[in-house]
Amino acid sequence: MENNKNHILIVDDDDRIRNLLKDYLTENSYVVTTAENASQAKDKLNYFKFDIIILDVMMPGQNGYELTKEIKKLMKVPIVLLTAKGEVENRIKGLELGADDYISKPFEPKELLLRIKNIIDKNNKIDLKTKHLVGTAEINLNKMTIELNKQQKKINNSEKKVLIEMLANPGKTFSREEIGKISGISQERSIDVMITRLRQKLEINPKNPKYLQTIRGSGYVLWIE
Repeated sequence: MENNKNHILIVDDDDRIRNLLKDYLTENSYVVTTAENASQAKDKLNYFKFDIIILDVMMPGQNGYELTKEIKKLMKVPIVLLTAKGEVENRIKGLELGADDYISKPFEPKELLLRIKNIIDKNNKIDLKTKHLVGTAEINLNKMTIELNKQQKKINNSEKKVLIEMLANPGKTFSREEIGKISGISQERSIDVMITRLRQKLEINPKNPKYLQTIRGSGYVLWIE
């Protein structure tokens, strides 16, 4: 699976819709896994981390409402409900159970694509006013500081931009080219120097980093406990 692509789980007992959506979303650069019922979906959730779930409401066995309620108790993954019902009370029920959005069948795949993009973009936004912990380092993006072992160090604007993206996407590998675009730094050597400086501010042992790691041949990744 490619590290830099969002992973979507489609849960629908209709083979035609399931396969159509898988093909369409794959063509639009998403990694797609499918399940035809709640039981299969829960098996997949045990093995994979998903960025969003597209979930049909009317399925045999455990329905989409019940599965939404169960999933939301266990994890924060966004859920978009697919429903053939247009009644307001059914849409409200799904939202009350924790669904992030809904779309009524029949629908245009492009509309679903836009809803998926909006939800993922919203979830990837980092609150600049919130302090973020990476191990024992406390990052304050608003004040542009990192505090580690009671010592506070400043970060510059390029470092801040990179941290915003990495904090929003923990576990994602960023290539040097991506980091260059984010930070506005073009020289590969300068990018490596910036990562080294960030390690010195984030890591207890910068020479043996635990959180801001190098993925040989690919780039850099930030892990958050």
